[in-house]
Amino acid sequence: GETLTRTGVAIGTPAYLSPEQASGETNLDGRSDQYSLACVVYEMIAGGPPFVANTPQSVIAKRFSESPKRFAPSLNVPSGASDVLLRALSLDPADRYLTVSEFASALAQAIPAEVADTGRRSIAVLPFTNMSTDAENEFFTDGISEEIINALTKIRALDVASRTSAFAFKGNKDDISAIGRKLKVHTVLEGSVRKAGNRLRISTQLIDVATSFQMWSERYDREMEDVFAIQDEIATSIVNALKVVLTPKEEAAIKKVPTQSVRAYEYYLRGRQLFHQRRAETLDAAEDLYRRAIALDPDYALAFAGLADCSCFRFFEHAGGDEALAQAESASRRALKLDPELAEAHASRGLALTYQRRFDEASEEFERAMELDSNLYEGAWYYARSLQAQGKLDEAVKLYERAAELRVDDYQSPVFAANCYRSLGRRDEAVVASQRGVAAAERALALNPAESRALYLGAAELQYLGDTARSEEWARRAVQADPDNPLMLYNIGCVHATAGRSGLALDHLERAMELGMRNIDWFMTDPDLASVRRDPRFTALISANTPAG
Repeated sequence: GETLTRTGVAIGTPAYLSPEQASGETNLDGRSDQYSLACVVYEMIAGGPPFVANTPQSVIAKRFSESPKRFAPSLNVPSGASDVLLRALSLDPADRYLTVSEFASALAQAIPAEVADTGRRSIAVLPFTNMSTDAENEFFTDGISEEIINALTKIRALDVASRTSAFAFKGNKDDISAIGRKLKVHTVLEGSVRKAGNRLRISTQLIDVATSFQMWSERYDREMEDVFAIQDEIATSIVNALKVVLTPKEEAAIKKVPTQSVRAYEYYLRGRQLFHQRRAETLDAAEDLYRRAIALDPDYALAFAGLADCSCFRFFEHAGGDEALAQAESASRRALKLDPELAEAHASRGLALTYQRRFDEASEEFERAMELDSNLYEGAWYYARSLQAQGKLDEAVKLYERAAELRVDDYQSPVFAANCYRSLGRRDEAVVASQRGVAAAERALALNPAESRALYLGAAELQYLGDTARSEEWARRAVQADPDNPLMLYNIGCVHATAGRSGLALDHLERAMELGMRNIDWFMTDPDLASVRRDPRFTALISANTPAG
């Protein structure tokens, strides 16, 4: 009887009533439910509720006279988890978390998830430390780390943390095993690079996350000309340490040398690091470095593919205009001519064709990219975006799901999959995809709180999930973090349109167009904008930015 709701008293089970419920207050909010949920979680861990007494009245009274006890050491609960639960069990609602979602997120971060033993091996390659006196070598050092990530990603039997997740720990001094648990991997590779003139020293060590033991380590003192051989040796040593069996195709992919010019390779690596920042000025700088690489090696296919990608994003996100599109066209064609078997070249070509609205040709290129490298995330991701722009949502959503499988820490693919599911009327699948997207965005933001793309894509899904308060908070943070990014402004416009705030939506959409957002296909097909398409301001906006003819 003591565990049942009693008639004639405040509604609720005594063991789980919040103090404000127990005292008969009527002005309750979600923080009351948060308290009750915390009681349940506490009992799941400790085997009993936070307050125990002989009568329901005594249980309730203890809420006002005692504090919950911390967990016994024998339960092996991280101290951070105790802190989170005790905050959620605060007597005063103002001392608890603002929302239940915030409480859940804090608890998830405080209790590192164990890596599921699926028989597959997983690894994170942390950005190597630049030990050189020249700060410019930072780009080269980061590039070495990324090249190892790219090489390992080609191995189907190995799950590799994405560059975005791994690089969030750049400069982090946390224990390597703790970082590995946060990234949910079995092993972590860390290293350092010292470059002096033509001499190169690279030190690496592979750490087992569960035991913190070193599985393998090596130091390479070589000439710069040996950099490709060093990367090959590192990847091969990791494969051997993890007892992963390579197919002949995978072994060939790891050993493939991209250029005969080490100097050109340096320029390429530096350009790649700037490309990832995706701002107008960094895309310009990346293009310049790719051109320098090409000047040294006119047969460098990857550099041409990188130049094409830069031009595509400059066209789509930063008002690059016809010049950017023309460069994407010529660079992608050249990359393919130089190396018809390079999956990245086919993906870049497909992207360039997509922005020229040559969709059938683009599809052929994407299909070929995925055939050549089934693990290439960009192949599935770019292809899905192209199909969605055409309104081919059934096909697009399958590729978004494939991209999500290729990069398990990615929040973009689940978010865009949810968008497609909603348009197709598949509501249950849309909710699941939204929840996955928000969870992945939360993990990304835990590593980098100012990641604007995670904020604005997550804001849209939170709105669809009914969490309006957090959606508005994330939208504000996105604008603060990246106020002049037209793609961000477009997406925030979508958030406001979904919430029925048409005036704010159109303010952001107009500003996005003003700053260079020119992809009319998305304005006309994105289901998030359905509520504003009949607004005269929207009609005028599209009319003013649609090319004549």
